This record gives sequence, C-alpha cells and structure tokens, in this order.
Amino acid sequence: MTASSDQPHPKTFTAAPALSGSITVPGDKSISHRSLMLSALAVGESRVEGLLEGEDVFATAAAMRAMGAEIRRDEGGIWHIHGVGVGGLLQPQSALDMGNSGTSTRLLMGLVASHAITATFVGDASLSKRPMARVTEPLSRMGASFTTSPGDRLPLTMRGVCPAVPLDYRLPVASAQVKSAILLAGLNAPGITRIVEPIPTRDHSERMLKGFGADLDIEVEADGTRIITLRGEAELRPQSITVPGDPSSAAFPMVAALLVPASKVTITNVGLNATRAGLVDLLREMGGDIAIENPREVGGEPVGDLVITASALKGIEPDPANAPSMIDEYPVAFIAAAFAAGRSVFRGLEELRVKESDRIATMATGLRAIGVTVEELEDGIVIEGSGGALLTGGGPIATKLDHRIAMSFAIAGLVSKNGVTIDDMRPVATSFPGFTALLASLGAMA
Repeated sequence: MTASSDQPHPKTFTAAPALSGSITVPGDKSISHRSLMLSALAVGESRVEGLLEGEDVFATAAAMRAMGAEIRRDEGGIWHIHGVGVGGLLQPQSALDMGNSGTSTRLLMGLVASHAITATFVGDASLSKRPMARVTEPLSRMGASFTTSPGDRLPLTMRGVCPAVPLDYRLPVASAQVKSAILLAGLNAPGITRIVEPIPTRDHSERMLKGFGADLDIEVEADGTRIITLRGEAELRPQSITVPGDPSSAAFPMVAALLVPASKVTITNVGLNATRAGLVDLLREMGGDIAIENPREVGGEPVGDLVITASALKGIEPDPANAPSMIDEYPVAFIAAAFAAGRSVFRGLEELRVKESDRIATMATGLRAIGVTVEELEDGIVIEGSGGALLTGGGPIATKLDHRIAMSFAIAGLVSKNGVTIDDMRPVATSFPGFTALLASLGAMA
C-alpha cells in the first residue's frame, strides 16, 4: 500500500459474457523476491527479466538497496542488481518498510540474522497483525535477538550476529517462508545448516540457491520427508534469471474461464513447479478442462501454457496433505466450489488463519454475503455449491486488506446475478497490478 493511496477503492464486478483470448500473468512473486535477495548477495551483476513489478516485490528491492545493493530497472524492463556478497550487508539507516509483504519480512529477517547489523521492520495494518514467532524462534537459536510488538508482531527490531550458529531444525509447520529464512541465515553461518521438512513446501529457495552456486543438498526419505543441508559462508555467483508467470496469479483467470459459460482462455508461460501446481490438479479433479501445452524448463523451473475451457464442476473433498502445494490459491478454489454441483469439504488449512487476513473466516463471511451456504471449520470450510446457477451477488465484501480475497470475489462477480462489490481493490497492487485490465481484455464486464 502506498502512502498516497489512502482512500478505499471499491469496485463492482458483474456477470461476464464468454471469456476468450491469450494472456500472460505477472511474474512469480516467490521467485521475484528470492531473485532480488540472492542477486544482492552475489558479487557482480545479476539480471532479472519478468520480475513482478508489484508493491510486495518493490518492498524487497527497497530493503536490499537500504542494505547496500545497487538495483535498477532499464528501459527494456530488465532489472540489474549489483550485489554486496554474502556477509556484506550494510547497516540500514532507517526502518525497513515491508508494506503488506509477509514474504519480504520473514525472508529478510533470515538474511539479517547472520550479519552484525540491526534492522527495524515495519508494515501496514494488515502485516502488523501477522505473527512472526515462527521465524524469530529458530533465528534466535542461531544467535539473533528480537524486540517485538505484543504477540510477536511488527514493528520489531532485530539484531543479527556474525558468526551465527548453524542450525539443525525440524520444521514444526509446513512453511516455505520459515524454511527459506533459515536457509538464508545459514548462507553466512559457518558449518552446516540442516532442515528437516516433513511436509514438502515450495522449493524455489533450494532451486535458486543451487543456481547461484550454494553448496546445498536434498535427501528425500521413504516417507517423503526432505532433509536439506546447506554449507555456510557461501560465495554466490551472479545469474541471469527469467521469472515465469505466477501460478497464484494465474489461478484467478483460470477459475474465471472454467466458471463463465462458453469461455476458452490460454495463459502462457505459467510456472508449473510441482510444489505450487496443486490448484491445477484440484480443478481437474472437480471436472475442469485444463490442458498443459508447450511444457519446458526456464531457469531451472518447469513452465507451460495453460488452455482452460469452461466446464461443469462438481464438489470435492481434497486430501489435506496437498494443502501446501496450493495454500495461496484456496480462496479462489472456494469460489469454484461455490459454483460447483454438490458439497465441497476443505480441511488441513490452519495456515490460512495467519495469512494477510484470516482467510477461512474472511472467505466464509464473504461467501455468505453473496448467497452461498457455508460452514466454517477450525481447519477449513464446507461449501454447498450452486450447481452452476449464478451466485446471488452482493457486498460490499470486506476484504481485510487482503489482495487474494479481493481478487477471488471479483471472479465471483463474473458469475453472479447482481454483481459483487469489493470494498477496496487497492491491495491487489501488491501482487497483480493490471488485474482488472486483464479481465477486461478477456471480455469480462469489469
């Protein structure tokens, strides 16, 4: 959220005719964050193409500049990063403003933890409600110290330490952010940092660390547990990175194309990392017609083009074990379930309680407001689908400054009788600038 846009921006999305066309979505947010951070720790110039130019990623770029990296964007849209080297981060002269970005905050705390600098992290109202203990606890074991606001929340000040203590840590929750924070801290810690990951989460950090030259190994046990070892005091080499389209952003036009009758949409250059592609599998299980064309690998990440054809969906009860592979896509999956035939039961989603909003509660309240019968569970939600009948619509939907809530209910508006009004579309700029224009390009009456 920018300081100049301090007034809510409500918008109503109404029933759409058939959607058609070929589109690209913004660059992957997770990869964009990591490409800036690791480029800033390499000695020399890295080049990044396709970077997500949204507010969350800009917060990461500003923080890395504040700690010594040179970062600029050329006229062709290529980002050039001159790094300071592992161990070379400088003392920031003012607080690091993370805006709405939990990823920026938690991963940057990992970077700072193994440097002898002090940094204060601040954020907007939404981010300041999110707990940070899951990161501060393991980083404290490595020697960093923290002064936090009540509830282990922002604003917080942390003091890194060099040399940091390498950590042997078993993840108590499935969290790519916690895993990545520890790995980033381990880059500048002597010896071996070891992480045991019982439930696999997105592996962009591991892939990119290897690409930059870090000494990292992964062992997979018979039960699927991943053991990640990283040798510290690394020397990272600059890279040229092409960021694929974000599957979390592709989720919204994907679901729209499935729900709006007679639609057919192609989304090109979408990242299809197996640790992120759970929504495609779930929507196919619901009866969605989604084809993957031109599969390829770009910069160590699997990529493809998705061709989505409108389909009659049915209710589903997905395996909770698959939740980490699509944790950010559940809000829009709930919209798909609201339009499907029959009941859908989603469980194992405790992580949604601590996102930009409590996404279970916020989605349940919003779904009821547009005429959907739902039951909120402690770890999920039960949704009675409309069987393809248009949703009632209504609003304004209270999005709680959560970009994915806003975009999910925008998609609901495209299959509603009376339209759906979103109370504030400003948060969408954090991850999907141009979202409304993209829907309009497909023919949506947005």
